[in-house]
Amino acid sequence: MRLVIQRVTRASVSIAGELHSSIATGLMVLVGVEQGDTSADMEWLAAKTVALRIFPDENGVMNRSVIDAGGEILAVSQFTLTASTRKGNRPSYIRAAGHDVAVPLYEAYCAEVSRLIGAEVRRGVFGADMQVELVNDGPVTIIIDSKLKE
Repeated sequence: MRLVIQRVTRASVSIAGELHSSIATGLMVLVGVEQGDTSADMEWLAAKTVALRIFPDENGVMNRSVIDAGGEILAVSQFTLTASTRKGNRPSYIRAAGHDVAVPLYEAYCAEVSRLIGAEVRRGVFGADMQVELVNDGPVTIIIDSKLKE
């Protein structure tokens, strides 16, 4: 699994021109699920997401987690994170997990993050054509791949 995590002052997802979900200060998380990903990958990434110390403390040092900062989380599935660009100019998505694997792992990730932060994770809609808006704060953007955890 691969995540792109952005610290935001606000973020939202719209579908067909209608606001679907939004957050104020917190994390915008794009979630890509690859073939071979497991619940162990999901659990590791969920724990990492909520523990990342990327919010400023009273001295302006990135030393607080989203929980410490009282932030919210918006998680959006994004299969394009699995793209391979090794050959040619058209990305290949052959590594992307099928719906039978990707949907349960995305849903489980959202549920586990919700449990860890003690609040609802806002979501996009898996497979929908979504418009995502955000204001990246910092900017702070972190990429985490569960295949690179060791």
